[in-house]
Parts: sequence; C-alpha cells; structure tokens
Amino acid sequence: MAATINKQILLLETPKGKLEESHFRLNEGAIPAIEEGQILVRTKLISLDAANRAWMQGATYRSAVEAGTVMAGGSISEVVESKSKGFAKGDLVFADTGWQEYAALPEKVATKVAPMEPLSHLLSVYGIAGLTAYHGLLDVGKPKAGNTVVVSAAAGAVGSIVGQIAKLKGCHVVGIAGGADKCKLLVDELGFDEAIDYKAESVNKALRTKAPKGVDVYFDNVGGDVLEGVLFNMNDYGRIACCGAVSQYDGAAPAHGPRGIPGLIVVKRLTMQGFILYDFDDQREAALTDLQAWVKDGKIKVREDIMDGIENTPKALIGLLAGTNVGKRMIRV
Repeated sequence: MAATINKQILLLETPKGKLEESHFRLNEGAIPAIEEGQILVRTKLISLDAANRAWMQGATYRSAVEAGTVMAGGSISEVVESKSKGFAKGDLVFADTGWQEYAALPEKVATKVAPMEPLSHLLSVYGIAGLTAYHGLLDVGKPKAGNTVVVSAAAGAVGSIVGQIAKLKGCHVVGIAGGADKCKLLVDELGFDEAIDYKAESVNKALRTKAPKGVDVYFDNVGGDVLEGVLFNMNDYGRIACCGAVSQYDGAAPAHGPRGIPGLIVVKRLTMQGFILYDFDDQREAALTDLQAWVKDGKIKVREDIMDGIENTPKALIGLLAGTNVGKRMIRV
C-alpha cells in the first residue's frame, strides 16, 4: 500500500539562545499533489550543516526560515511522480526539500544526480561539503606548494577535505579541532601534519610551534576567538577564505569580535574573502572530476556521520553545532 502520510519537522519558533529540540515539532501531514512542471520526491538522505542554524537568524544567501514552517535543508531524494519533461520516476535529485519525507518541487530547483554507491557520497565529498572545500581552498585561498595552510573545524565535513586537498598540493597542513580524539584522527588517519585542540590550548601560542614559518592560508569555518588566534600568526600577503562562523551561530551574541583585524589586515596586507559555493557553479564538473579521481586513488579519505530517522534531525543538528560529528553529518530517512 502506498504511503499517505508525510512526516515533517517544523520549526516552532525562532530560537533566541541555544538551539533546543523543543524548538521543533514532528508533524504528520498529507503527501502533496503536484502540478504541471513539478516533481514529487521522496527524501532519502538529509544534509545537516551549520548553515541550517544561520538560516533561522535571518536572510543570508537564502530567505530566513520562518517559525511554523518546515525546516529548510538540502537532500538527496528520489522522484516518485513527475509532471516535468526533464525528470522521470526513479531519478535521483539534489534539492532543498526541507526536513520532510515528501516534497513537491518546481523542476527548476532540482538538480539531477547520477546514482552511486555509497549514495551518501553525493552529500559529502561530491556534494556541498566537498565542492565547498575544493573551491574555497583552491580558488579563494590559492595555496602554493610549500605554503602553510591552517583549517578550523578540521574534523568536520568541509574541514576534513580541505586539509587533505592542501596536502595533495604540497602544503604543510595544521588542523584545529575540539578534543584529543579528533586531533589524533586528523594526523593519524587524514594525513594532517599537525593538529591543535582549541579546547585544551591557545591557538595563538600553539601555532608558533606547529606553524613555525607562519600561516600563508587560513580556511575559516568558525570565526570568533579561533580566527583571532590565527590572525596573529598570518604571514604578509596571507589569504583567509571565510567559509563560515559556526562559533557565532548558536546562542548569545559574542562579547567582542576578533581583535586585531583592522591593524593586522593593513600591516600584513592580508586578503580576507568570504564566498559561497554558488559562486563557482560554472566550475562544478571540473571540480567533481578532480575529487572523484582523488577518492578513487585513495588520496582523499571520506568520513561520514550518518544517523537514522527523520525524528532525530533536530538532535543531529544540535550535536553538529556542539561538534559531536566527525565528517559529514546526515540523516537517513
């Protein structure tokens, strides 16, 4: 018998402080009907990203998530019904379906993807995480062989791939992560040269010994005090790729921003550039060709953190914001 219920996770209210499970509610609604030019998809894997939390705070590169609506989020989904010439039943797509089992989508917002095993790689190394790491490091950070590259949230979905690409390009790589276990993984499994546990030591002081020649490229996923610590160790003409600021997303506003930014940027002639993945849409296929070759050759190891059940999506996001994941976190619906 075909399913008739659509399980959804609604954002009940816009969080004022720390995100909690009580901010969400599991809802059971009807499976939507589709119109001409639309497709009905069934979600298979939901992507969890720190940006999910930022979307609750206001408009970014997308509109804000409003209270009382389905929580936004990207997914890999399967077409179960189509009234579009571009899609057929059984096609796999990537789209912002939100946190729900079924979604009716205009054909223009869905991107067809090729089936593969494991399917989860379409959200990790060949999805937003891998492409963000690739373009943010190579096109914004512009590392050169022999450079020192530092990456924060280095055991996360993006950071773990950034560090491995930097090693492929002949760089000395230092990862910043929370906890001894994550730091050990960075060096022993992913091939980083050094790791800094920001929970146990000062990033500023640790970089003096673990990056003795200074920092040429910093890939910033967290902002805040970690960014400040790296800034004081940047070399002249260093490049900072600003990917995210997860330390600022959840909870009260920080008492102060990173100190030293105006003076250090001027004196050291630093380049500090923000970016989003959609800036590089025209280079997507070339990036995927490189990533696929590196994974096939064993030069990039893929870490994924998969949890089961749409009802666990809020808990999974809260854990991600607290740093409990290693690699790309996603929900198997």
